[in-house]
Amino acid sequence: MAEMPPQIDFENHKYPHCIVWTPIPVLTWFFPFIGHMGIAMSNGVIRDFAGPYFVSEDDMAFGNPTRYLILDPYRVEGGLTEWDESVSKASVVYGTRMHNLFCDNCHSHVAMALNTMQYRGKTNWNMVVLAFWMFLFGRYVGFCGLLKTWIPFLVVVAICTTFAVIL
Repeated sequence: MAEMPPQIDFENHKYPHCIVWTPIPVLTWFFPFIGHMGIAMSNGVIRDFAGPYFVSEDDMAFGNPTRYLILDPYRVEGGLTEWDESVSKASVVYGTRMHNLFCDNCHSHVAMALNTMQYRGKTNWNMVVLAFWMFLFGRYVGFCGLLKTWIPFLVVVAICTTFAVIL
């Protein structure tokens, strides 16, 4: 019988086998589908490509996750061990890379981990697919996660609408 993976611990920000997401100040305020992404090991420790030549461990670059997407580690040939090895391999590679907002970023780091582990038998994960996947299917980390994601955007929309009406 397969071992049950650990459960999410919201209080301690542990998200085993999850992709996690948090808003990027200013950028997410204007484009709420753009944010910072990481992937968690089987013990819940989050790894995220936080900047040039740096993959952080359990300290996301823009704060704690506001959204998460639970993945099934048993959709990986090799299960929990292969999951952790793939996240570690992607983290080692991205620890040697320059960060580029448009081409080689935190989403690319997560995509490499999923491609390495061949999640769901696929090796064509990329940042665009992951962005849409998280935006459409990611769950909020409670009501505060929803507010932290959407309130700044709604304020920007309200300000722009007010100026449009005045002018």
